[in-house]
Amino acid sequence: MYTTNPQMPKVRREAARMVRKGYSTREVARHFGFSQKAVSNWSRKTKEIGDHLIPTRTSRPHISPKRLSKEVRDIVSNKRKELRRSIEVIHHAVKEDGLEISLSSVYRILRDRYQLKRKSPWKKLHYTSLRPEALKPGDLVQMDTIHLMVNKKQRIYVYTLIDLYSRIAYARAYQRISSGKSLEFLRKARNYIPFTISCIQTDNGPEFSSYFSQRLGAVHRHSRIRKPNDNAHIERFNRTLQEECINKVSVDVVKINKALKKYLHHYNNTRAHFSLDFRSSNIYLSEYKV
Repeated sequence: MYTTNPQMPKVRREAARMVRKGYSTREVARHFGFSQKAVSNWSRKTKEIGDHLIPTRTSRPHISPKRLSKEVRDIVSNKRKELRRSIEVIHHAVKEDGLEISLSSVYRILRDRYQLKRKSPWKKLHYTSLRPEALKPGDLVQMDTIHLMVNKKQRIYVYTLIDLYSRIAYARAYQRISSGKSLEFLRKARNYIPFTISCIQTDNGPEFSSYFSQRLGAVHRHSRIRKPNDNAHIERFNRTLQEECINKVSVDVVKINKALKKYLHHYNNTRAHFSLDFRSSNIYLSEYKV
């Protein structure tokens, strides 16, 4: 029988010592409350390893006939390194490549190879008021800014926007940030996206002040202070945008906007989204029926 008791290695060593002192294995077994066979095995073990702690053997089976082959595990692991996407997207991608494997197997492979970010058990769930439900395009759009450091005194600001229903996104870089620039970006975003925006949710940054709210032409909703999870969709898009696009170009407004134009075409037209059943944003939007 296996145990998780951390004191068991010491108990086994003490039992083996009593046998060496002249006690019978039956007497030692009665004293410690274990079987005579267990005490005999412990005593035999000390002849091999000396007077050391006798560790608990792992409960892992010696043979796993149904274990996935190393080739299969390597394929899943390499696909994760290539795409850097969620478990569900990796599962969908390897299935498209002809590898039949369950979602739970993909999870176990990535977990065992330490390729997953484990959620902290100490994080608490925060409750907030219900946000508007995105039942059609434009019902709820989240907007934010990314701050890029050029040097100690200069920054570049990337405005970002995403529609929660269709996941269509837009982004553009600016030299400065203000409520006026926010409205300018929003005008360009409205020309880019093929639907009307009803409600916009932002954080409490100065670029989204009352001046912005009064000239918005839509409902303006703020997230809670110091609660970035309220804007989880745009925060995740910001990270994706930085990892897959912005970090690969030099910190220059012209070059960033040129790269953004190319990347947004990929993001909205070809990039598979797990939340959209592995369809792209524009394909999902084309299937929307009024």
